[in-house]
Amino acid sequence: MKYLTILTIFFVSSLLSEDLKVKANQFDSDEKAGITIFRGDVNIIKAKDELNASKVTIYTDAQHQPTKFVAEGNASFRIETEKGASYRGKSQKVIYYPLIKEYHFFTNVYLRQIDEKKEITGDEVVLKSIEGKAYAKGAHKEPVIMTFTMPEKEGKK
Repeated sequence: MKYLTILTIFFVSSLLSEDLKVKANQFDSDEKAGITIFRGDVNIIKAKDELNASKVTIYTDAQHQPTKFVAEGNASFRIETEKGASYRGKSQKVIYYPLIKEYHFFTNVYLRQIDEKKEITGDEVVLKSIEGKAYAKGAHKEPVIMTFTMPEKEGKK
């Protein structure tokens, strides 16, 4: 079992140009179907990005390249975009498309841009890492909320 765990982590790591480190309590892999599922305290680290969730499913194409990551259950994350913006947040579900470096966050989303001190809450948020763009939708009766920290002018308190 230990050998199989090391083999799977090596397989997933080789899928991306940068090292990808995956820790979990359990995993299942079906190479033919192109699906690897990690369960229980899942932690994924790649460069400055980190994803934590109860379950993460990684989908790959015929060449074993990842096409989609789906994190479910109390997901938390740290992301740095191509333009150097840093984000932290949480949601119940995260879908990441590595080929276009796009994140989709669902259900009770909280996203904070650290360097600009901006916060977004909503039910669906999309972050386009390459373009540095974000889109958000509120829940049925709840609005999207975006909070900016405004610097105080000198002489005012």
